[in-house]
Amino acid sequence: MPRKNASARGYGSEWRLLRAAHLRREPHCGMCAAQGLRVPAVHVDHVRPHRGNDRLLMDPTNLQSLCVPHHNSDKQQQERKGYSSRVGGDGLPLDSRHPFNT
Repeated sequence: MPRKNASARGYGSEWRLLRAAHLRREPHCGMCAAQGLRVPAVHVDHVRPHRGNDRLLMDPTNLQSLCVPHHNSDKQQQERKGYSSRVGGDGLPLDSRHPFNT
């Protein structure tokens, strides 16, 4: 089945206004900030996936700013596996939930 367009998935004008306001308040990637980096955010992501729940979709406390790599890789992996496989300069996993760290 083809994916619905953004508007049909709930990302209409109200979402675009909420997204823009969020990026003005938090213009840098939250995941990068946790690593001591200051990287501009491009995406506004839902901390808890909304899966069509309008309350979660439009809840400003359920939003985080992310850069492209974190949104398109780490966040997706965390939702699937429960942890990120991103490693630091020492080659060790950065995510405390990674099996190596437990």
